[in-house]
Amino acid sequence: MGSLRLGVNLGYWGAGNDKDNLVLAQEADRLGYSSAWAAEAYGSDAATVLSWVAAQTERIDIGSAVFQIPARTPAMTAMTAATLDSLSGGRFRLGLGVSGPQVSEGWHGVRFDKPLARTREYVDIVRMALARETVRHEGEFWTLPLPDGPGKALRLTVHPARADIPLYLAAIGPKNLELTGEIADGWLAIFYAPEHAAEQLAHVSAGRATAGKDLAGFDVVPTVPVIIGDDLEACAEPLRHYAALYVGGMGSRTQNFYNQLAVRMGYEEAAAEVQDLYLARNHREAAAAVPFEFIDRTSLIGPRERIRDRLSAYADAGVTTISVASYAGSLDERVAALRTMAEVLDESGLGE
Repeated sequence: MGSLRLGVNLGYWGAGNDKDNLVLAQEADRLGYSSAWAAEAYGSDAATVLSWVAAQTERIDIGSAVFQIPARTPAMTAMTAATLDSLSGGRFRLGLGVSGPQVSEGWHGVRFDKPLARTREYVDIVRMALARETVRHEGEFWTLPLPDGPGKALRLTVHPARADIPLYLAAIGPKNLELTGEIADGWLAIFYAPEHAAEQLAHVSAGRATAGKDLAGFDVVPTVPVIIGDDLEACAEPLRHYAALYVGGMGSRTQNFYNQLAVRMGYEEAAAEVQDLYLARNHREAAAAVPFEFIDRTSLIGPRERIRDRLSAYADAGVTTISVASYAGSLDERVAALRTMAEVLDESGLGE
C-alpha cells in the first residue's frame, strides 16, 4: 500500500463560480494539498485560469486537466507550459488529452484520426521544446521546420523553472493507457473504481515496461467526486447527473469513451440504457438509471468514517493522488469537504 496525496479539481471556469473556485484553490493551498487542476472544453481555457490561480496561491502546484491537443500546436503548448512554470516558480504540471471527436472536429476543426500516433508525436515535440533543444521533427502530423519555405529550426527562448516539467495524459482505453505509461509521468483518470483498476494499471505497467520503467514515481491521479453526509442515496443524487452526462451524452452513440469504460467495468446494460435515455433528451431518467454501485465505486460518498476507510482501497489500487471534486451545494460546504478530506487522510495514516 502506497501513500496518498490530495489534489483539488476546479473543473471548468466561467459558470458564475469563478470566485468560488479561487477560494477552493486557496483553501487547498492552505491545507497542504499537492495540486489544483483546471479543465477546458469549449468555454474557458485552462491556461488563463491557472495563471490567475498561481498568482494568488503560494505552494500548491497548478495543473491542466487537460490542455486539449487539437487546440494548440505542440510548440504553443511548450511555450505555455514554460511560461506557467516560470511564473509559478516551478509549480506547473502539464496534463494533455486528445479531447473527443465532437469537440476536436466541431470546435477546433481538427480531424479526430489516429489519436495515439498524434499524441505520441505531440509529446515528442513538446518535450524537445521544453528541453530547449533546437526543434526539428519529421512526422506524420507535424514537420518542423517546413521544408519548402523560409522557416528555420528554433529553440525555446524561455527558461522553465525546472528542466523536466511533469507531463500527464488523460487516458481511458487500453492502448491509450499503455501509451500513457510509456511516455508520460502520470495518468489523469476518470471514473476510477478500485475494484476495476487492476486491468487499467496492467496496461499502464505494460507501457512503463516498454520504456524500461516500473510504476515507481508514476503519478496515478483520478478525479474523485466527494460528497460527505449520512444518507448515501442523498449523497449519490447529484452525482447521477454528472455520471449520466459522461456515460450517456459525452460523445456520439458510437464514440463515447466513458460509455465504453462503463461497459468494460461490467455495466453494459446500464450504460446502454443511460445512453439511450440521454440521447433522447430524457436527462432525469438517464440520471436515475445510473446504478448506485457505479457511483459508489467511483466516488467518495457518505459519512467521514466511511470515506476514511475507503481511502485504503484507493491506495491499494495504485492511486497516488486523489483529485477531489467537491459536489456539495454551497461554497462553505465545498470548503468544509476539502477540510474533511485533509483530516480523514491524516487519520487514515496514508498521507505522505
